Amino acid sequence: MKLAKLYAALIGALLVPAAQAGVYPQCPFDVSRNVDDLNRPISHDLDAASGLTLHSRTVGTGSDTHRQVCAHVAGGDGWQMVGDGSRRVYGFGFSPAKGVDEQVMINGTAAAQFPSPTFTFREGDEVWLALTNVGMIYRPDLFDQHSVHWHGYPQASAIFDGVPQGSATVQMGSTFTYYYKANDPGTYLWHCHVEATEHMEMGMIGMLNVLPRQDGAAVTDAAVGRAFTKFAYNDGDGSTGYDKAFSLQLGAIDSNFHDLHEAVQPLPFLELKGDYTQINGRAYPLTTVEAKEEVPVPADAPALSQPVHSVMHASVGERLLLRLTNGSVDAYYTVTALGLPMKVVGRGAQLAAGPSALGSNSSDWKASGARWAHGTASVTLGGGDGVDLLVDTRGMAPGTYYLYTTNLNYLSNGAGEDRGGLMTTIVLQ
Repeated sequence: MKLAKLYAALIGALLVPAAQAGVYPQCPFDVSRNVDDLNRPISHDLDAASGLTLHSRTVGTGSDTHRQVCAHVAGGDGWQMVGDGSRRVYGFGFSPAKGVDEQVMINGTAAAQFPSPTFTFREGDEVWLALTNVGMIYRPDLFDQHSVHWHGYPQASAIFDGVPQGSATVQMGSTFTYYYKANDPGTYLWHCHVEATEHMEMGMIGMLNVLPRQDGAAVTDAAVGRAFTKFAYNDGDGSTGYDKAFSLQLGAIDSNFHDLHEAVQPLPFLELKGDYTQINGRAYPLTTVEAKEEVPVPADAPALSQPVHSVMHASVGERLLLRLTNGSVDAYYTVTALGLPMKVVGRGAQLAAGPSALGSNSSDWKASGARWAHGTASVTLGGGDGVDLLVDTRGMAPGTYYLYTTNLNYLSNGAGEDRGGLMTTIVLQ
């Protein structure tokens, strides 16, 4: 009898971890079966650039009206092409979860995207973000955990912050759902915080945008004499209003580091130095290739792993918001757009607002729309930094303008191709 009980206890102990594993994303409404338990409509919004589907519904009344949003990503490995298109390199990354149950594991295998999908939420959103760890199919010797960390976000609960020392991480074959309340608008990064330098260098990093509550209201910017309905922040005076927004993640890969990783060799962390700089996972000229069928696909990749181009189309007279982040683990970048007036309106997800040259004691500084926001010809971003730039195209001639780094050593693809790297275009019509 005792032996039977011991055997049963052993079997139970072995089964418990298996029962907790699997693809079980949590959500207050069951999006996989489209069941709305509170009889509210569910929106299935597909971001065409990242392929990420956000399922949402509106709850609450009055000032408490807000969205509940559910999203699901897979973490694994894959391949990307270097800037000159000459070869592929191995990497880790996230991808949109596709299907339900075991389909997520199958579809997420070797499907890493570079960069990771961009999240766009609204201030006040309740967010359920599920992560399924599908494992490393090309490195079966690895059993790495993954996590989700909202970099620079001030109000993440410790258990959901993604830092392994104090929060949950996701084992291979398992799913964990993170919960956030998006209370702070701005431009952020999100990334895996497990063995952070390695996993971020390998590609597990993306952009996170939180839109302000002011969005949707018509607010006139007295400085330009026109009203806007889209804003970078809750400015109160329309000074961060824009017509079109573009998310640009700057970064680089150290091809030697990636090659050694693929070859299962010791990793030279102290020698990390990006030799292929990128915008949104591509280097120039691929940053300007808009047709996906013209982008080279690594032989072992089941789909295009670098799906996001960086061309910015606008009409003369429009005001553009450029959300810039630096996902590099080893470099600063300075970027400019010669000929286009730019103004910094936010940094580190904080509105650049306050008394300006009028003086802090002036009673009319606010009414004048004066800001700490300043005109600039270039902006420098350190690793993990985020900057919000407004580009004013009033009075500009139609044509193609270049956004690029002034660090000339980053305007190349490896050692063999000049006129590449961190550069893209703004096309005015």
